[in-house]
Order: sequence, then structure tokens, then C-alpha cells
Amino acid sequence: MNEIKVVVLLSGGIDSPVASYLMAKRGADLTLLHMDNRPYSDDRSVEKVVSIANRLSEVLGKRVPLYMAEHGANQAEIAERCNRKYQCVLCKKLMLVSAERFAKNIGAEALVMGDSLGQVASQTLHNIKASSSGIEMPILRPLIGIDKLEIESFAKKIGTYEISISPALPCQAVPSRPVTMADPGRMKEMVARLDIENMVARTVGSASLISP
Repeated sequence: MNEIKVVVLLSGGIDSPVASYLMAKRGADLTLLHMDNRPYSDDRSVEKVVSIANRLSEVLGKRVPLYMAEHGANQAEIAERCNRKYQCVLCKKLMLVSAERFAKNIGAEALVMGDSLGQVASQTLHNIKASSSGIEMPILRPLIGIDKLEIESFAKKIGTYEISISPALPCQAVPSRPVTMADPGRMKEMVARLDIENMVARTVGSASLISP
């Protein structure tokens, strides 16, 4: 592929580092963006992401820029104003809208995610559709049909697996029973309860370069 500039939504998990590596090997120019979930996560989560970014830079043979943006306040607003079952899918939607705004600001042409179909509640087909609705920029999902064991094997090969499984506080905003088949009408109703523009402006405005 011809080199395109992409923004990768990078978490501290196993999948998004592998997605990052695969896109880079296909010629994409990566910018990593981590949504800092504190206080719904802890400092170890941020430290993992920095370590993953450093490892990706090593294995790719070039520095890959990492930005962090505040997302915890968005989680709090979703929890306060919306049905708790919709927390994860609305969280993902806010991440995508913010990432798209950030990507446009830096001249990127596409977003990259580590979604693997059906792996977690936010990655069912219904929820992927719900969270992606309204996003104009292409969303590339190189792992969408890959089995979890294959992804883990790849993560081990590139040296990110051990970092990803190191201890950290899991997201404390996840509800006990997240919705797996988001209803479009309910989703629209939930989004209307949020001041999306201000939330996105706050998140994108907070984005800061961590490395290099």
C-alpha cells in the first residue's frame, strides 16, 4: 500500500499493538493515541501503554509518536447521564469521534482499531455499527476476523504480549451487564443526552505528545 498517515487507538491490551504492527508493516505511518481512562484505571495502565509504544518503535526500527488524551471525564458523564448498560458502546463512540477530530488536526487519513469481532461486548457487530455511526474517516480493523489465540501468538512474536498482560487495574467504568446488541433508537437517545461537542473538544485539547 502507498504510505498513509493513520491514528491508532492504542490501549494497554493485547490486540491494538498487533494491529499497529500489521498496519506499519503494510506501509502505514503510525501515530498512536491513548485515551487515558484514569481515575477508572490506574497509573500502571499508562505505564503499559508507554512501554508498548517503545517496544513498537524498537521492532519497527523507527520512533512511533505516542499521544495521550484525557478520557476519564467522558466516562463520568456517560455514567451520570446514560443507561449504564450502554457505557462501553458510548465510551467507544466518544473515543472514535475524538480520534477522528485529532486525526484531522494532524493530517491523518484513517483510524486503526484492534477490534476482533465478538471478542468483548463493545465488539459485537451491532455495537461496532453503533459506535462507528457518523464517523466519516475510514476505520481500519486488521484483526477483525482473526482468532484470539492467533493474535496472542503474534503479540508474543513482536514482544508486546508480556507487557500487555502485566498487572494493571481493569476499567472500573464497565457495567456488570453491558449491552451486546445496541438498539439504534436507544443509542441516538443516549447520545442526545451528552454534550458531545464539548466532550470531544476537551479530549482533543488535552492530547499531549508523550514520545518521542
